[in-house]
Amino acid sequence: MKKALSLVLAAVMAFSLVACGGSSSSAAGTGSASGSATASNVTVQIGPNPESIDPALNSTIDGGNMLITAFEGLLIVDENNQVQPGQAESWEVSEDGLTWTFHLREGLKWSDGTDLDATDFVYTYKRVADPDTAAPYSQTAVGMIAGYDEAMAGNPDALQVEAPDANTFIVHLSYPCTYFDKLAAFATLSPVQQETIEANGDAWATAPETYISNGPYYMTEWTVGQQIVFTKNPYYKGGWDSDKIVTDTITFLLMEDSTAAYTAYTTGQAQLIKDVPTEEIPSLTKAEDGGEFYVDPVMGTYYLTMNDSIEPFNDVNVRKALSLAIDREYVADKLMQGTYSPAYKLTGPGITDADGSAYMDKSSGEWIPEDYETAKTMAQEALAKAGYPNGEGFPTITYSTNDAGYHKAVAEYLQQCYKEVLGINLEVEIVEWSSFTPMRRAGDYEMARNGWSFDYNDPSSMLELFMTGNANNDGQYSNPEFDQMMENTKIADKEQRFANLHAAEEIVMEDYAMIPVAYYNDFWLQSSDLQGTWHSPYGYWYLQYAYIGEPAEDTAAESESVAASTAAESTASEAASSEAAESVASEAASSEAAESTASEAAASDSASEA
Repeated sequence: MKKALSLVLAAVMAFSLVACGGSSSSAAGTGSASGSATASNVTVQIGPNPESIDPALNSTIDGGNMLITAFEGLLIVDENNQVQPGQAESWEVSEDGLTWTFHLREGLKWSDGTDLDATDFVYTYKRVADPDTAAPYSQTAVGMIAGYDEAMAGNPDALQVEAPDANTFIVHLSYPCTYFDKLAAFATLSPVQQETIEANGDAWATAPETYISNGPYYMTEWTVGQQIVFTKNPYYKGGWDSDKIVTDTITFLLMEDSTAAYTAYTTGQAQLIKDVPTEEIPSLTKAEDGGEFYVDPVMGTYYLTMNDSIEPFNDVNVRKALSLAIDREYVADKLMQGTYSPAYKLTGPGITDADGSAYMDKSSGEWIPEDYETAKTMAQEALAKAGYPNGEGFPTITYSTNDAGYHKAVAEYLQQCYKEVLGINLEVEIVEWSSFTPMRRAGDYEMARNGWSFDYNDPSSMLELFMTGNANNDGQYSNPEFDQMMENTKIADKEQRFANLHAAEEIVMEDYAMIPVAYYNDFWLQSSDLQGTWHSPYGYWYLQYAYIGEPAEDTAAESESVAASTAAESTASEAASSEAAESVASEAASSEAAESTASEAAASDSASEA
């Protein structure tokens, strides 16, 4: 509860995005809450003050958790991570894959009781494409819609979306996009009310009085720097089962300090906290052993960003040296106590290839040797090739990070590692969370911690970040060959498309455009009293069906069924989860790693970052 949130939402969050792919259930899963549920308040801590909870402007996990609670798009993602009807009760795709037609439910309403119809989606999609909005996910979410280039050139009405009647919304694509159903469920494309936004500007998303939504809950309180309260929406009609939406209010505690979050949990104020103090991890009992500590895979990568547009980072050999000098096993297993996994490629576990197999297993090339001694030698050779043998003449690097979780421990490790392996100096700059992401997005840094969580189960969700001009390209990386290969993925031939995705990733890895360090896992504490929730592999907690109480018999049965089907869905992710959970409890983690991070808060990462 450290930071105050300005009424213009000057705060940021810590970690990147949403989507689809094998999900994993937690706690009791979903199910009927009748009989045993307590229809009262559920309190959770997912992160600090969000940078923005305007659907078009949010790019983080904590803000996204609020959006999926308060809004609903054309489609939704269920507990099995499958796309289901949302505000649209049905949809169809033309034979050529270029026209998507959505049929809205009858009688849809906004949280203020006014009518919602297809024209609201027309406004929403064009607003995301409008350059004046500056939506971070503009290209990702609507870049495949016909007329997008004209829209971004200043004519948003050129975007080819239409509402022939109040209950029909049609999208015309410029090329086939097989995952557009997942985008239709993406929080960025949640409908927003035109009249409210035009009357209040950006401030519409900063106060309960103007924060009009259409989901299961709507905002009723915002105590700056303390909490945001959402109340059950009496006008809600959509894809979620209204009979299972039983809790009166859901309170998000706005805390960045993991010690404060832990106190809220241990005193019963909160039933779920994402930011667990790292020093507490070795003593916590895993959920599968009867405890309340969970570790679940997240499709995402913790990486370091270099400002590739400035010296010396515009030299590929410098970037290579800075990457290969890092002992990833030490960072993941010791500093991060096994809660993350070492990353030797950009795209990690959980993402599937054209044939349904693991995408990362089909990546060719070894850009980062797993043998650290080999990697160190290559790092020293690369730095010498760049003209800095043994670090001679190399300028001091300023490394920027926010002071949360493992971030500071990683920064201190980099200081030591780069000095010992490369003979270069690194200074650590701790930046307040409210300033960190805007600073990095503006390119006002040299080197910084970064990361990304997938928004949907497709490699493009990560790779698009490195395209020239992408709003989330914090490293200012630009390579025409890479850009062209990404353009070549906009085809209907699935096998060739994935071959092109692999080729694009090989380019960006060969260029050492970023430094992958570890693959994410989420770890959190959740009271056994909190039922009906589930956690997705994109870092989201679904709270629509949350309630406090003993589960009814059918709830427990359904939970087991959900867990079983989920386990079958993504063996790669589950294996990572099991390994991480075991490592968390290990003695090795409780010694050196716990000691080195005892003063650190738990990792607070954002959807678009980590």
